[in-house]
Amino acid sequence: MSQPIDSRQLRAFAILAQTGSFTQTAKEMFLSQSAISHSVKALEADIGCRLFDRMGKKVFLTQAGEALLHHADRILTEMGNARSSLQKLGKWGKGRLRLGASSTACQYILPGVLREFKESFPDCQITIDPGDSQECVSLLHEHRIDLAVALEPKHVDRIEFLPLFTDELVFLVSPQHPWAISGCVKRDDIPRQNYVLYNKTSHTFRLIEEYFHKEEMILNTMIEFGSMEAIKALAKLGLGVSILAPWIAREELAEKSLIALPLGRRKLKRNWGIIYGREKRLSLAEETFVSLCQSVTAGLG
Repeated sequence: MSQPIDSRQLRAFAILAQTGSFTQTAKEMFLSQSAISHSVKALEADIGCRLFDRMGKKVFLTQAGEALLHHADRILTEMGNARSSLQKLGKWGKGRLRLGASSTACQYILPGVLREFKESFPDCQITIDPGDSQECVSLLHEHRIDLAVALEPKHVDRIEFLPLFTDELVFLVSPQHPWAISGCVKRDDIPRQNYVLYNKTSHTFRLIEEYFHKEEMILNTMIEFGSMEAIKALAKLGLGVSILAPWIAREELAEKSLIALPLGRRKLKRNWGIIYGREKRLSLAEETFVSLCQSVTAGLG
């Protein structure tokens, strides 16, 4: 495979072909005439043919020079375009932001964050890959996303976790449920209930399962959904007990269509945050996104 042509030599060649003068080329490139002459001679030696015929102080392209100039114009144009594109990425509001987020974050956190973000970065291209914490970690390792809003993953290498807030999972029941009427949860009743929970592949489901395993309980009857709205709707109808964080059901709790009760003396807490590659240096857009996430989620803990 042939070695690529030196870009500085190619630029000197193209300008000399345009001006026909070593003096003028040297001025445009802020170099000495001898440096331009040396550059052209090195290029001719490299490709193995003469590129210019010299007549006094002027130079003219040979047939080989004309052929090279055809390629040189395209190469230098592409290099200029590449530089221009990269410079745009560094300017305010340009570039891209590739996000990963759990479905809960997509529904309840990101809308407010992205509305504010687009005001500062209107031209930034945003893509979102929905996925649970572990899926987001995989996407980060594969360099398919830049940041993720998710629950804190356990025992993961090469990942940085920036905390946002900590929430607590509680029982959510309809106002007609016996627990809501009595205002307390009887421990013996917990395994006998019908539960409406987030899907079994989720990090939250695993946390719930581990919690009740330590309490020496098994939640036998379960309906699982991938939608928080569906879970809340069934709980409101009295078709099951849900286990969610209060901030996900703020409206329902405020209007008392759902009642929150603690899981037990021991609390079940989750840490929410932003995860990204440990070696990554955050861009201005990414730092702004992080700050907005911190602002939007400040009251959720």
